[in-house]
Order: sequence, then structure tokens, then C-alpha cells
Amino acid sequence: MENFLQTVGALHDETRLKILRFIDENGAVCVCDIESAFGMIQSRISRHLKILKDAGFLKVDRKGRWAYYAIRSPLDRFRQDILKEISYLEMDLPEFKGCCNT
Repeated sequence: MENFLQTVGALHDETRLKILRFIDENGAVCVCDIESAFGMIQSRISRHLKILKDAGFLKVDRKGRWAYYAIRSPLDRFRQDILKEISYLEMDLPEFKGCCNT
């Protein structure tokens, strides 16, 4: 029950929905890529990413000083269905700028 509530609670924010779809559409992205695209400060982006990671949607891969976030794989059917439904929502997503140097 707690896992379900945490997952649903993570989706109760428009910014998190947009970040989740942004990552789903663009693949693994660095925090600075999200920060640049969304025009938000790093601490706020990191908070949203932590909530989405704790809800079971994201994985993080650290390379040096960079943290790359991607959709967790394998993803259970419940979360797959949620991502599919999010893909149908009309929303304005920012452009991926790819600012991170690897």
C-alpha cells in the first residue's frame, strides 16, 4: 500500500510529470540538462528527481561529478502504464539543450 501511495503521490505535481516525460522522451539526461531546459535551480530539480526515483520511476548513474537520470529498467507494468498515459497528456515540454559535458 505504501509503495502505491508513494508512486501516486509523486505524480501529483505538474513539474514532476513534465520531468518524467522529458526523461522518457530524451533518454538519460544530466541534472544540468534538466536545469537548463526547465529554467529551475538545481536544488529544486534534485528534489523532484529524488521523489521520482523514490517512487520507482528513475535510476541514477553517476559519472564523475555528473548524475544522469533515466527511466528505470525493467519497469513494472504499473509504472509502464503510467508512463504510457503521461505520453498522451497535452503538455508543453522544454527543448532538450544538451548542456552537459561528459
